[in-house]
Amino acid sequence: MAEAGGALVLFSGGQDSATCLAWALDRFDHVETLGFDYGQRHLVELACRAAIRDGLPTIRHGWEQRLGPDHTLNLAALGEVSNTALTRDMAIEMGESGLPNTFVPGRNIVFLTFAAALAYRRGLKHIVAGMCETDYSGYPDCRDDTIKALQVALNLGMDKRFVLHTPLMWIDKAATWRLAEDLGGKPLVDLIVEQSHSCYLGDRAHHHDWGFGCGTCPACQLRADGWRRYVAEPVA
Repeated sequence: MAEAGGALVLFSGGQDSATCLAWALDRFDHVETLGFDYGQRHLVELACRAAIRDGLPTIRHGWEQRLGPDHTLNLAALGEVSNTALTRDMAIEMGESGLPNTFVPGRNIVFLTFAAALAYRRGLKHIVAGMCETDYSGYPDCRDDTIKALQVALNLGMDKRFVLHTPLMWIDKAATWRLAEDLGGKPLVDLIVEQSHSCYLGDRAHHHDWGFGCGTCPACQLRADGWRRYVAEPVA
């Protein structure tokens, strides 16, 4: 039986957030989605969201009744204060801090804060996001400690009981593909391959067995490596 309380999924249009959306649909009685336009170079990811939302209800019976409204927020100010390879036309490289210059400082903190504000207004208890500390680029705002601390701060600051869910936190990209298969079988895997977007450069011209992308940026490399390990793993 689906859990009551409703959920809001941070849904970018990428592989991870599409998997998280399916995960939420499998668990909660009502699920809404939220995307952010923050001036990202790969803005095409937002255009992929509609096709994924349209496809998900056809995969599992009952998901069509659970999938609620979609929301998009303009956070252009985040891009304006960020000098990163995700918000500027610059080469992707490692910074002096040891983090890749694709790191947008404060991004996930801002995203989850606005998500909580929207969830407050919509009467939703659960907030689902695709942060991962296993296969990631070292971003500090993707770490479990950050998410736990932010949940405490949001609950105190809004005097509400939000629950932040990060179902991908402790699994790698191969396991993320496997989770999608477990949730929706080959149809969900195919939907994510063909319709989701993870490439930092916004490349939809090159098609690979794992989906669209340049094939060389860190996001594409993680996705491709996960796919290779996923297809090589024997089914239990």
